[in-house]
Amino acid sequence: MDAVPEAQVERIAADEIHGSSWLARKAVTAVVEAAQRGEDPLALARELVRARPDIGAIRGALGRVLAAGRTTEQLVEEAEALLSSRERAAATIAVLLRPELEEKVVMTHSASATAREALVHAGPGRVVCTVSEPTGEGRVFAEELAEAGLVTEVVADEDAEHAVATVQLLLLGADTVFRDGSVLNKAGTSSLAQAAGKAQVPVVVASEILKIAPADPRKPTEDRVDLTPADRITRIATEEGVFAPEEIAALVDRTPFLAEGYALLRG
Repeated sequence: MDAVPEAQVERIAADEIHGSSWLARKAVTAVVEAAQRGEDPLALARELVRARPDIGAIRGALGRVLAAGRTTEQLVEEAEALLSSRERAAATIAVLLRPELEEKVVMTHSASATAREALVHAGPGRVVCTVSEPTGEGRVFAEELAEAGLVTEVVADEDAEHAVATVQLLLLGADTVFRDGSVLNKAGTSSLAQAAGKAQVPVVVASEILKIAPADPRKPTEDRVDLTPADRITRIATEEGVFAPEEIAALVDRTPFLAEGYALLRG
């Protein structure tokens, strides 16, 4: 068993190191264990969502599990299916992005597990990673990519907007993708995407469907993230395909569990 629910909520609320996929997995595990102890999984799920409201993957993952599971056994079954499907989703996104990334010079910002899988699968010519302060996860991200055999370079955050004009593609992860195609991600993403647009460098977001919020965009609640408008995004790659930002609303409408889970956790 993991820590008690209060400690789990506090740990997820304070975490500044791990990406949204890791946080979502921890949240799902916590809720399933609460159900197995005979506690109210919905109450804990709502606490976890409130702890990190800018991480769409937490809401999306918990919403899918709770909407599908009426009993503890169903919760466990759906959670296992979700964690397995998350791995397949990242692999599918990697395959879809390979033609865009292969042998290219690509810049990244922060450390996205989905972006990492796409880069390792594609084998770009070089990956330029921003340091991504204040935690500096871009340095660790560059080291991980180098260990996987990629050529990497680390650029200071203050130089990133200049450096993006020297690459061929800006690849980003996402904490949340809103219905209109705008994106919550690591602070600095919005200005970097704007600079990429001015340099005519495509901005591609790699995001599992679980990270999509069936809602209008809103300002982030945390200083660690910012909101990038949809008009600064070129394409959004999901396991269901690669979409222009304005096509995300249609994807939401044909994915019922997004709205069902969002409504369930909003109570």
